[in-house]
Amino acid sequence: MNTDDSQLLAEVEIFHSRTHSPTRRLSLGHLVLPVDPAPGLGGLLLGGIVAAHLPEVEEDLVPDIHRLVLQVDRGDRVVQPRLRHRYQIDRQGLSRSRHRLVGDGERLSYEFETNGSPLQQVLGAIYSLERLDVLARHALTPVIHKAMRWRGPIAAEFLAYLAGTATSSITAMTDPRAWALEMLGFPAGTVSPSKRDVQRKYRESLRDVHPDHGGDAGEAGQRIEQLGEARRVLLSSLA
Repeated sequence: MNTDDSQLLAEVEIFHSRTHSPTRRLSLGHLVLPVDPAPGLGGLLLGGIVAAHLPEVEEDLVPDIHRLVLQVDRGDRVVQPRLRHRYQIDRQGLSRSRHRLVGDGERLSYEFETNGSPLQQVLGAIYSLERLDVLARHALTPVIHKAMRWRGPIAAEFLAYLAGTATSSITAMTDPRAWALEMLGFPAGTVSPSKRDVQRKYRESLRDVHPDHGGDAGEAGQRIEQLGEARRVLLSSLA
């Protein structure tokens, strides 16, 4: 549950048939899905929903889920019912599951409130993807497929894997250039450092974190990886 200090960053409400209902229906409620820069906090939430629930979905349905994601990405008209569930606008009589991505300082975490079947949660995430504009769908479709391949805890390591970065901090996800400038030790107010300045700061920071120069041996590996990611972010913005 949210604490007083946590901040809501993304949210998806999924309305679905009750567990023992003879009909299988699904609808969407409130959506908060920021996706810029991709995958954005919204993309991380959709990927988290899929990764957390897909392992409990019947294995023979997984190829159909992959196919549905591709159809949504292309904007195809998908014949009802979709994977045994009928998608509708009306939410009357349906139960609700709510999933959130929240922040506490620089730390991101998931809050899954699952009241229906795992398949309903996965379908809800895909239907949420369908609500986005065409460019966002194209950017997030690989993220959904990537989430489907994940096997492990849905925590910080998963967030970094899904975003394709060396860190799961909020700043790195929402403003990667600002994070990279701070990571490499550029003074406040720096906007467009040169390629030479980026390389210089990277070498200096790399030396500072190395155990041979007094850096913490236990944290050196992660810090070196983060510095490399910060350099990549800044150099790619200069290209």
